[in-house]
Formats: sequence, structure tokens, C-alpha cells
Amino acid sequence: MVDSISESGIITPIIVRPKVSVGYEVISGHRRWEACKELGIESIPARVEYIDDDEATILMVNSNIQREHVLPSEKAFAYKMRMEALKHQGRTTLAQVGPKFSSEKIAAETGDSRNQVKRYIRLTYLIPSILQMVDDGRIAFNPAVEISYMTGEHQTWLKEEMDMCDATPSLVQSRTLKDMSRNGTLTENYLHTLLTEEKPNQRQKFFLNQSDVQ
Repeated sequence: MVDSISESGIITPIIVRPKVSVGYEVISGHRRWEACKELGIESIPARVEYIDDDEATILMVNSNIQREHVLPSEKAFAYKMRMEALKHQGRTTLAQVGPKFSSEKIAAETGDSRNQVKRYIRLTYLIPSILQMVDDGRIAFNPAVEISYMTGEHQTWLKEEMDMCDATPSLVQSRTLKDMSRNGTLTENYLHTLLTEEKPNQRQKFFLNQSDVQ
């Protein structure tokens, strides 16, 4: 981004709002603003919006989600912030009530299903080190959602075992871990056993032609 701005400048204005005291607060375009500061650029195009905290949150979330490349963690926290802002608006404005402040409204605006929105929000319950694995593509989305239901302590155990065994749980295994964590029956020894067992998709397969078999 720094190279792009250095070559072409700011193509799309950032969005700001006036601060209570003096100056402006950046609502959308933080990365562009930081890149300009790194380049020593002191003046950039900006659009000023006169909006409250909830409206600012919604605008920021929408801007982030519309980026071409959005990490799972970014989308997860964006959906969570949007949900909280919409719920807050619903509490403060009596005329605005109903399902539009639920995941259904976010789903209608983003293209993700209602259940998928909820599943993304579940990622915000992962400990940071496991969430980073999701962003890096080292653990699949669906198992990560199941792992998010584990306690923080059990997630820490799991992360240590994943690093030690250089393995991640499958979807079925993740569901088992979620249930055991909820029931209080999960142990570190079981985690090690589970992560070191051979998964069906890891077994080497051999294929022979029917004629060769005959």
C-alpha cells in the first residue's frame, strides 16, 4: 500500500468525523492514513461525516467488509461490532425494533447467510494464537468454530499440543473437544492422543485397475 500511494497518491478519500474537542477522527481508511504518515504526506483527501458512535461503527464495519481481501478475524470482529451497534440503536430508538437488528439484517447486507454470520462471530471467542492460525489458513474455518466453544484454558492446551504434534483437529475431533470441554472431562493427555491419531484423509491410498486385479 505504501508503494501504491507513493506512486499514485490517495485515489479514494478517507472518511472522518469531527472530534468533540478539536480535529478529526478517522472512521474508514486507517491503513491509507498510516501509509501516508509513513511517507510524510501531511494532507490527503477526506470526506467528513457528522455521525454518532453507533453510526461510525457501522460505517467502519461496512468499509472493512467491502475490502477485496478480508481475513476471517477481520470479518468476525466486524460482524460482532456491527451486531452490537445495531442492538444499541434498537434499544435507544423505540421505533426501531425487530429482526433488522439481528444477524438477519447483517446477512441481508453482506451476502453471508444468517447462520454464517453467527459462525463468524463465534471466531471472536478463540484465543488470539488460534485465531491467527485461522487467518494463516493453518486450521479450517468449521473446526475453528467448534473450538471456539472450548474454555480459554482448554484452547491454550490445544494450541500447545497442536504446536507439539504439528497437527490440527478435524471437524469431528473438534466437536468432540467442544463437548468434552463443556462437560469438564477434557485432559491434556487425551488431547495428545487425539492429535496423534491417524485421520482417514491422511492414510495413503492405492488404486489398481480391474484388469490388474484379475
